[in-house]
Amino acid sequence: MKPLRTLDSCSLVIAQDNIDTDQIIPARFLTTTSREGLGEAAFADWRFDDQGESRADSPLNGPAAKDCEILVAGENFGCGSSREHAVWALMQFGFRVVISSRIADIFRANALKNGLLAIEVDRDTHRWLLAHPAARLTIDVALGRLDLPAAGGGDEARSVSFELDPFARICLLEGVDSLGYLLAQADDIAKFEQTREAA
Repeated sequence: MKPLRTLDSCSLVIAQDNIDTDQIIPARFLTTTSREGLGEAAFADWRFDDQGESRADSPLNGPAAKDCEILVAGENFGCGSSREHAVWALMQFGFRVVISSRIADIFRANALKNGLLAIEVDRDTHRWLLAHPAARLTIDVALGRLDLPAAGGGDEARSVSFELDPFARICLLEGVDSLGYLLAQADDIAKFEQTREAA
């Protein structure tokens, strides 16, 4: 996994509420245990028609989508069945961050374990993000801060804080999963075991 310390990116907005994991990656794509190629399956039924042709009206197919590393989604994102494939598909598609006013607990846990930052924001901030697609956002993982730009009409730039589990923050900053973190502590663990044996 790549470390995620700060991120500066435009947002891609999908305002629909209750986007479940079967919409993120339909069940027919769950036959593999590899992450490779799952980006093509992300939101497949929204991106392609029955003949496999790209849907021109899907924001996920627009040229701007390729440069967006931040997905802003409607409320209750990632609900439905538990599947890590949904997280893998989003990351393979190019997203590093998902933002919503509410993110399903199991999806959020899977996301953080796999290096996808899942941020919950207050409703006012969420409404602002939904109303400003392609806004240039800056995220500081260490500080737990999301910076919103000025958007005209008297809208000033501002910052909002987001909560993040301390262990998840460490893993994101270092670019490791929980196993990788433990393996990096192997020397310290060995020293501790030697101390215990000597006692």
